[in-house]
Amino acid sequence: MRLPRLSINDARHLLLERAIPIKEVKTKDLLEANNCVLAKKIISPIDVPLVTNSGMDGYAVEARVSAGKTLEISDRIPAGTLPSSLKKHTAARIFTGAPLPQGADAVIVQEDAIEAEGSVTLPKTLSIGQNVRQAGEDIRAGEEIFSAGHRLRAQDLGLLASIGTSSVSVKRALKVAVLSTGDELVEPGLRPLKFGQLYSSNQVTLLSLLKHWGMDIVDFGIVPDDPIKIAKVFSQASDVADCVITTGGVSVGEEDHVRSQIRNLGELIFWKLNIKPGKPMALGMIGPTPILSLPGNPVSAFVVFLLVAKPFLYALQGDSYKELMYTPASAKFTLEGSSDRQQYLRVRISQSITGLAAELYPHQGSGVFTSVCKSDALAEVPPKTEITNSQSINVLMLDHLISS
Repeated sequence: MRLPRLSINDARHLLLERAIPIKEVKTKDLLEANNCVLAKKIISPIDVPLVTNSGMDGYAVEARVSAGKTLEISDRIPAGTLPSSLKKHTAARIFTGAPLPQGADAVIVQEDAIEAEGSVTLPKTLSIGQNVRQAGEDIRAGEEIFSAGHRLRAQDLGLLASIGTSSVSVKRALKVAVLSTGDELVEPGLRPLKFGQLYSSNQVTLLSLLKHWGMDIVDFGIVPDDPIKIAKVFSQASDVADCVITTGGVSVGEEDHVRSQIRNLGELIFWKLNIKPGKPMALGMIGPTPILSLPGNPVSAFVVFLLVAKPFLYALQGDSYKELMYTPASAKFTLEGSSDRQQYLRVRISQSITGLAAELYPHQGSGVFTSVCKSDALAEVPPKTEITNSQSINVLMLDHLISS
């Protein structure tokens, strides 16, 4: 049966529909939970701040009766202390984070006041609430902080610490097996290249990205273009991993055996994307284990991995689905609308007077990996679309695709 070429959106949605999140949950200390996916929602048990406090170093006063006056300093309130009520028609010396005394409703920053001989002269204009952080201003007790499926970042861990959380329930790390097929591939540093050989780079790129995303990896290395050996590794990898990622061997050449072995061992769900670079990509199943087969060309593998494979892997780990985030930019290049595939061009981004500008990297070949290393974004160009100079286009920032 001939399988149709899928648009990238159709491929992403098909994959997400088939993603069955792992169920195992672990408890981790906050410092071990970066990049982990929450297994259940988190509700704050307290207000943050817990009490109304000063946002600045200065003087706590009752605004309505203190403007423009010179008042006695009746108290000194450091952070972490329990203050007495503010005496009428006086001021209290107060420091950042210190609880606001009862009777005070404003804090005058020390630079705006003049202190002398136990008194302080205040500015003529005061307002209730200035430089005051109200109890619960940031978070209310009972408020949902994060929902299940949220991937924790460093700032999220800091916020959890602020409500007294020391550990969290998270999904276990996804286990991903990775292999590259090709008789021409050689492990970097193993030996000098012979004529026609290439150092295996896709393996390093994909394994590094998976580690960055907090996933456990199983490195099956290089597998020769031999259907028996490919089938054997597929069987092994699908037994030990939640998902198997392959690169190479998925095109139409006589030595491209990946698709045939997926069919022999399980089911081939789709093959070929209507994009450039990255057309020869396949999704299959061997038993309950999904097999994502990416192109062998390094740019193609990288682009497809970020745009299609990553959201699928995140969904397997229970991460909430996120749409692609596009950024508008002005094209500093022209392009004929001759391609019937959706293109992802590597572009450099600069700041112009009118906003962001996208300059085309000069070498766009799917084997020119410097194009993704020396570019900042992927410019998305729909099929049969002509681009003129200064036209507004949508770009996907590489740093966001990698880190989000």
